[in-house]
Amino acid sequence: MRYWAAAKSAAGAAEEPYAAATLAEALDAARRLHSERPEFARVLLRCSFLVDGDPVGTRDHTTVQLAEGGTVEVLPPFAGG
Repeated sequence: MRYWAAAKSAAGAAEEPYAAATLAEALDAARRLHSERPEFARVLLRCSFLVDGDPVGTRDHTTVQLAEGGTVEVLPPFAGG
């Protein structure tokens, strides 16, 4: 997982590995890993996600399959343009 902007700050890391079959599982594991950082869970609520470069959009995260060795980009809302 790669964290950007506020997500990176809240996680205290730019990236970390995941072992999950779905985006929902990966995000749940990340929340548990960073449970001592409550801002992290709040930031995730506002984020959008790319899985292997494809936008997740409004799809249910339990239906978004992750490939082994893939990449999940965690993108908080950006200000400016």
